[in-house]
Amino acid sequence: MAPPSAADKVTARLQVIFGEAGVEGFVHARDIDGDGDAREVALRADAPVIVASIRKIAVAVAYAREVAAGALDRAARHTITAANREGGGIGTDSCLHDVTMSTRDLAFFMLSMSDNAATDKLMEILGTDRVRAVAAELGCPALPVGRYRDLWEPVWAELGLDPDGDIDAQLDQVSEDRIRGLAMLDPTRSASSTPREITSLLTAIWRDRAGPAEACAEVRELMSHQLSTHRLIAAFAADVRVAAKNGSLWGVLNEAAVVEYPDGGRYAVAVFLRTPALGGRNPAADAAIGRAARTAVDHLRRAPAAADTTPEETT
Repeated sequence: MAPPSAADKVTARLQVIFGEAGVEGFVHARDIDGDGDAREVALRADAPVIVASIRKIAVAVAYAREVAAGALDRAARHTITAANREGGGIGTDSCLHDVTMSTRDLAFFMLSMSDNAATDKLMEILGTDRVRAVAAELGCPALPVGRYRDLWEPVWAELGLDPDGDIDAQLDQVSEDRIRGLAMLDPTRSASSTPREITSLLTAIWRDRAGPAEACAEVRELMSHQLSTHRLIAAFAADVRVAAKNGSLWGVLNEAAVVEYPDGGRYAVAVFLRTPALGGRNPAADAAIGRAARTAVDHLRRAPAAADTTPEETT
């Protein structure tokens, strides 16, 4: 019987990480400057997954393309109103009053703090059809690209909730089983992507293939400002540049990123989790995202001569 390959060993290590955290994990990582998929780590990499806010990367690409083409002014002023806010979110989504900011700052709030209201305003400016076309062109044809209000209305209807009432109070009366059964949380019944599609999208951005070089550079810069650092980013040393976008939903924790080392190595990695708990803090799951990403990237960085060595987690 042949000994396990390096690929088998890293896959087994990922399974252990997810098992210890009590989650189901999906991973894809690739060497951005490598030869196709020859240098990759894959665990259920082609399974459909719920992407949550990772979808905002495609919105950012659509925005940056329009700016690079001269069709959209970065400095133009736009007002986020109650029509864009769901309430209880992050950034302008929780503001009590209208907020005016530039087009560029809408994109910044969208990626840095995952501001849903800023995203909806940007979607309103760009148009759903344009964002959908960009996502499809970049290999993510099933990615959810609508405004948040449009994405959530079917959920409230499925649960029999009054969208004009107190949603949080109504949700308190809904059982966990009914929430788990939502189409929104089933990637076979709703908009979705795969870990491989997401790392392909990131690779296109980092190799200036997702649009004009100016547009790709802007998306890279915007992604470098994510405020949340407790999942994937926490697993890498301070001298490693990580540009990331995370996402969360009931029973879903995700993060996708490009990790760039001082020696020039660049790696796209996407980790998607399904968790037993629907919400609340989950330090073990958060840490598993970082550990899985670090394990995958460490594997890709190993010299060919060390191909039969099991990657070790380091700090």
